Amino acid sequence: MKIKNLLIACGLGVALFTACSGDNGLTKSELDPAKFDSIVDNKEVHLYTLTNADGMEVCVTNYGARIVSVMAKDKNGAFRDVVLGFDNLNQYITVEGNNFGAAIGRYGNRINKGKITVAGKQYQLTQNNYGHCLHGGNNGYHANVFDVKEVTENKLVLTFRDEFGKEQFPGNLDVTITYTLTDDNALDILYEATTDEETICNLTNHSYFNLSGHPEAENWNHEMFINADNYTPVDSTFMTTGEIRPVYGNQFDFTKAKALSTCIADTTGYNGLQIKWGMGIDHNFCLNTYKDGKGDDTKVAATLYSPESGIQMSVYTNEPGVQVYTGNFLDGTVAGKKGIKYPKQASVCLETQKYPDSPNKKDWPQPYLKPGEQYTSHTVYKFSTK
Repeated sequence: MKIKNLLIACGLGVALFTACSGDNGLTKSELDPAKFDSIVDNKEVHLYTLTNADGMEVCVTNYGARIVSVMAKDKNGAFRDVVLGFDNLNQYITVEGNNFGAAIGRYGNRINKGKITVAGKQYQLTQNNYGHCLHGGNNGYHANVFDVKEVTENKLVLTFRDEFGKEQFPGNLDVTITYTLTDDNALDILYEATTDEETICNLTNHSYFNLSGHPEAENWNHEMFINADNYTPVDSTFMTTGEIRPVYGNQFDFTKAKALSTCIADTTGYNGLQIKWGMGIDHNFCLNTYKDGKGDDTKVAATLYSPESGIQMSVYTNEPGVQVYTGNFLDGTVAGKKGIKYPKQASVCLETQKYPDSPNKKDWPQPYLKPGEQYTSHTVYKFSTK
């Protein structure tokens, strides 16, 4: 990976159309866009700032199509940054294994032993997590530069060609990701893809949300609702077992909003063993909003709420599942924005997707994509106050 710093003034070219937000050249989230200006793998990298009529701000870099900051209004009308990340490009590149805010592909989540069969042919994918293929392998979308197709005040369109054989996936996959910040305070993410050869495709976003705006503390007081009657258990290597188990009456029952602490702190019984293995929640929930092979992205799939800030985030998607990950591998050693060290469980990821290892579980919603077909995945993170 080749990196070269660029010194580019605000206002020069479409790349910096939205980079200069305040009079001091910083964004509302106090990011310095110049710290994201670079050349990586012979492509320009920049920071792009989306704004809406309500004063909300979302910053995205085309390195990994990463959401760097989200400024949402709290119950007192003040804005708080509600996602974890870094305040410079260098850390996104050099901090090993980080997926802060990244687009995830070609296949989000895990594939058992990295083995898939496509059009009758077996493929061995990169094995980068307990012998499994996780988040597209070592050089997944999180570590690649996307091309900028369109940028306006409230929209950013990014494209990427995921070439045949990259991390051993079949087919050339042409991907488009559109970020739109709407005036009703929703971050709308549209994923589209086409292929020239049958393949698998399962794209998502890996933003770490802390709605209190204080990521120096754990998020156990966050309240979560998941519109799901069932979840998919895992083994000690985080791989789905093939079971689909009900959530009612156990730790994974979020059919009514409750504090994360009521789940994470309870390690009794079978479901408690799941918490121990995951070191918290790291599980896929089977959404009730997906029926008969189709997801309804007009119905709430999940909500996350911080009583401290009053900020609530509602999730809408056409995907069959959402992976809830409570930041269990954060350990206080990584310094993020403003030098804050992120402790264990300082955030919640809500990754909309196909169920983990779905290519090897034929009864589950499938991720196969053929030439002539259009992959479309839609997710909305809508912010409000209570």
